[in-house]
Amino acid sequence: MSTHAVPSEAAETYRRYLSAVMLHGHAGAKACELGATDLYALNVLDLGGPMTPGELGARTGLTTGPTTRLVDRLEAAGYVRRSPSPNDRRKVIVEPVGKPAGLDEVMAPARQRIGEILSGYTPQQLEVLFDYFTRATDAYREAAEQLRDSRNA
Repeated sequence: MSTHAVPSEAAETYRRYLSAVMLHGHAGAKACELGATDLYALNVLDLGGPMTPGELGARTGLTTGPTTRLVDRLEAAGYVRRSPSPNDRRKVIVEPVGKPAGLDEVMAPARQRIGEILSGYTPQQLEVLFDYFTRATDAYREAAEQLRDSRNA
């Protein structure tokens, strides 16, 4: 694997990108009358499927108390339900059952614009981009786990 130095302009560009993604997430959540963590948790459930509150907490970076309050809010709003685990009736599974009204409408402009940007890339360039996204996802998850584990040690 190559270990090229990243020019500072590239690092700044990447940081601007991440900030813009986070800003859009916060704005999208607010437009749907949700907190950013609530919308993020719904995305985690949509991508990961039903999971225990503990798994949801680990994936969102929340501790037990805030995770319980998060699930309570999402359940009261009709976005998730708690069900007994089919494998262990003592455990509870949080499963998505709905999404905020207007979420697709709120996200459509950014999705459309990103689609337009991606359509300007060749198939080979897209392959590199999505390889990066896949590998960077794993790297960020691993780094988050290491940070969480080092704090709990």
